[in-house]
Amino acid sequence: MIRDLRAVVRPSRVSPRKATSAPSASYDTTRDPATPSAVVDCAVYRDGRRLVSAKPLTPQEAMRQVRRDGGFVWIGLHEPTEAEFAGIAGEFGLHPLAVEDAVQAHQRPKLERYDDSLFTVFKTIHYIEHDQLTATSEVVETGEVMCFTGRDFFITVRHGGQGSLRALRHRLQDDPELLAKGPSAVLHAIADHVVDGYIAVADAVQDDIDEVETEVFSPGRGGVSRGVDSARIYQLKREVMEFKRAVAPLLRPMQLLSERPMRLIDPDIQKYFRDVADHVARVHEQVVGFDELLNSILQANLAQASVAQNEDMRKITAWAAIIAVPTMVTGVYGMNFEHMPELHWKYGYPMVLTFTVAVCVGIHRVLKRNGWL
Repeated sequence: MIRDLRAVVRPSRVSPRKATSAPSASYDTTRDPATPSAVVDCAVYRDGRRLVSAKPLTPQEAMRQVRRDGGFVWIGLHEPTEAEFAGIAGEFGLHPLAVEDAVQAHQRPKLERYDDSLFTVFKTIHYIEHDQLTATSEVVETGEVMCFTGRDFFITVRHGGQGSLRALRHRLQDDPELLAKGPSAVLHAIADHVVDGYIAVADAVQDDIDEVETEVFSPGRGGVSRGVDSARIYQLKREVMEFKRAVAPLLRPMQLLSERPMRLIDPDIQKYFRDVADHVARVHEQVVGFDELLNSILQANLAQASVAQNEDMRKITAWAAIIAVPTMVTGVYGMNFEHMPELHWKYGYPMVLTFTVAVCVGIHRVLKRNGWL
């Protein structure tokens, strides 16, 4: 039986917001300048152990060794060109359609079967740290990992500046019993690694949404919330949609890998895909919830902005009503008619002023009582 599989493929999960500033091997994409090709690593595994070679093996040499002595070869590539990948594709008999997808990238997550191999596409998600969410903030960054799974080979093709599998390879090499299960064990480990990344990013995105939600519903001056910049909410919604495009299409491939018997997938490994499928379904529900919540927040923000504008208009109208009283009085006495009795009355001026002030104070108290001021 596989010994502590989850401990191998799932290291302790750390939230992106709590990660230290030290360089992380999980996102190391440095290529050795001496490497003349896109091959990042190429190794032969037999009985779960990596065979030590006096010099770096080429994919062709590794495959010849596997065909002669058994085991399987794991080749890792980073953004290969068509010319760089052509030799490997020919050596392993990869289907031209899958090769084209692997080179061009920008594929949706999927699982395809070609003769004696499986072609799987995963989208990796990386959370981008930011001090404050703005209308132009990038929240998530996506990359891609394409996997070719055969009877005696496993090939990974990565695209993007994050999602390195180097640390994962080292963890798998520390558990020979797991690697002895062959390429399907590596496929499960990568799937679990990618989905664990989704869970961590979903937690961080949840914090961003909570922050925006708090700002939208926080009372402003005068107890009336004036909302936030709608562009910030819309930008966060766009990032959530990008996250959703990475998660949603992966539901079906994980279900197939966990439920449908496949001759390239070891039966002992297949049952662990159910756990990955459950996690994908959970993250998908979270992301769909994020989208719906952001819709509600956006609508609430617009509604609160409208309420604030109405409140301002009520205050302006109330003060205009108060100012209308002295305006009317002064307008009457500014008509310059010759026969106006109050013009020559000794107490006419103070009486008019007193009347004007009294009426204005009375209107102010009525409007204040009704909540207009």
